[in-house]
Amino acid sequence: MAKPSDFFQCKLCGECCKGYGGAFVNEREIKRISQYLHMDSDSFLREYCHWSGGRPLIRSSDSGYCVFWDKVCTIHEVKPRMCSTWPFIDSMLVDPANWAMVQSVCPGILGGINDEELADCVSQVAAEYERQWSASEVPLTDKRGLPKSPKGLSS
Repeated sequence: MAKPSDFFQCKLCGECCKGYGGAFVNEREIKRISQYLHMDSDSFLREYCHWSGGRPLIRSSDSGYCVFWDKVCTIHEVKPRMCSTWPFIDSMLVDPANWAMVQSVCPGILGGINDEELADCVSQVAAEYERQWSASEVPLTDKRGLPKSPKGLSS
């Protein structure tokens, strides 16, 4: 079975931490990052996130990089799933051609991949992340199931 290192070897360049899109965060990640930063969840959301499609997204700084990028990830120990599992993200399962697109901007992505092995590896990385962070999540929805936006934040 292929290992993540067969497809990707991080160069610590920060290219994955740059650009629009950012990382959506769920309640479990918000709680974990907030605790790491010694702040409450609402303060974290107000200071470090904005809302997109009814979901919180970590902000980018004026430089275009994630607000937590400072030549290294300053929340590395508790970074969200999108960042922790990069580049083995769910969109690779939807269309393995996404790998080539990501490869064009990420110097750590290796070529000559087999789509089936890549899909297995994406699933393996996702499962490992879930095993590592298996605490229950509290949804970011109100009683009606609609996204809730903390006071002071706009969607």
